[in-house]
Amino acid sequence: MLERATDTPAGIDAVKAVGTVSKDDYQKVVEPLIDDARRNGRRIRILCEIGPDFKSFTPGAAWEDLKVGMGSLSLFEGCAVVTDVGWIRESTRLTSFLMPCPVRTFDGRERDEALRWLASLPEGPGISHRLTDSGVLVVEVGRPLRVQDFDALALTVDNWLATHAELAGVVIHVREFPGWENIGGLIRHVRFVRDHHRKVRKIALAADSKAAVFIPQVAHHFVQAEVRRFEYDELDDALAWAAAPPARC
Repeated sequence: MLERATDTPAGIDAVKAVGTVSKDDYQKVVEPLIDDARRNGRRIRILCEIGPDFKSFTPGAAWEDLKVGMGSLSLFEGCAVVTDVGWIRESTRLTSFLMPCPVRTFDGRERDEALRWLASLPEGPGISHRLTDSGVLVVEVGRPLRVQDFDALALTVDNWLATHAELAGVVIHVREFPGWENIGGLIRHVRFVRDHHRKVRKIALAADSKAAVFIPQVAHHFVQAEVRRFEYDELDDALAWAAAPPARC
């Protein structure tokens, strides 16, 4: 069975697997948790405890886990798995990079540490962005990119494109590219570029990274926009270039 724990800090949910976990357990415990998060517009930070008295998941529970997970992955902000069960620890490690949120395993004695880790996770998107009146999207990148970042960017861009033919430009302001939080962030990044690059006129990269020098030469193979690199401190120049109308032939 699955049990809800109530001794966690505000903003953190916890469930404990005991004995054999069935499909009915998911429907009674996990689905109401997810429904509550959707109704209240909140994201889920969850602690999953699997102790020595856990036996197995029934086939119906495994299917329900997959079905519920696929339909609600975007709601999760972090998952801590507390267990000493070897096969669960290893399978969690192997699949954690595929998840759209951070996932970590902890020993059975590290429950308090797992709660502190969940509480320390950054809230909301990991990057900031703004859209200027001239139709230039400015993206400030400070930490590894997450699925939520591209969900937020897509919402802003799609709202603009609902009443405009294109974005004048995108300016990416980053000192050193921090990479992606996991493969979910990378996949969402690729999907965002695929869905929007044909409606962006210019892309400016204001960065100090040495690798940034090569990005304009590489980018033209993947996007239709004109791409130009600026130094990190040349943000104003990058904005002016991105906002300027295309040169007349």
